[in-house]
Amino acid sequence: MSATVLTVEAAKQANIAVIENAKGTQAVHDVVVAMQANRRSGTANTKTKAEVAYSGKKPWRQKGTGRARAGYTSSPIWTGGGVAFGPKPRDYSKKVTKGVKRLAFRKALSARIVAGDVLVTDDFKVSAPKTKEFLALLRSHTDARKVLLVHTRFDQNTFLAARNVQFIQLQSAADVNTEQLLRYQKIIVTNEALAKLAERASS
Repeated sequence: MSATVLTVEAAKQANIAVIENAKGTQAVHDVVVAMQANRRSGTANTKTKAEVAYSGKKPWRQKGTGRARAGYTSSPIWTGGGVAFGPKPRDYSKKVTKGVKRLAFRKALSARIVAGDVLVTDDFKVSAPKTKEFLALLRSHTDARKVLLVHTRFDQNTFLAARNVQFIQLQSAADVNTEQLLRYQKIIVTNEALAKLAERASS
């Protein structure tokens, strides 16, 4: 059971509204940046000169020592002193409208279809939870190293067999996102999942 390349014509027959021009490029950028920003914890924290545990005592007198004048040991230029303009906990999250998300998803899917990177197969499952069997099935479809597999629902054997395979991701058609569509070299989609993707791309 091998996979076939999803052409633009076949995609249109499957009711996928393929974007063949530059429309949606900015939407893809905005959505991917927002997704990456939303994953940031924003917990980086440094202490200012007012927060470090040092005395406010003047380390030596102002004049007569031959050394540079110093007012406090918590100065940012001293070892162990505070950090000037260092990071503080903050929220990096960005908001993107639903319309922009839909356009970005449609554009990302269209770009991969136009590039010939989307493969369609009837089904994708293994009979036993064996990594060797999973890899053999995968290589019968594509030789790409980084592959995204999209199905409506993977069975337990296939899920377990794919757990230890690096750079391979199993994702449901309802949950696959714009960033995932762009991350992998090839995308293998089952016929059932293709119908769901068409529904999401046209909504």
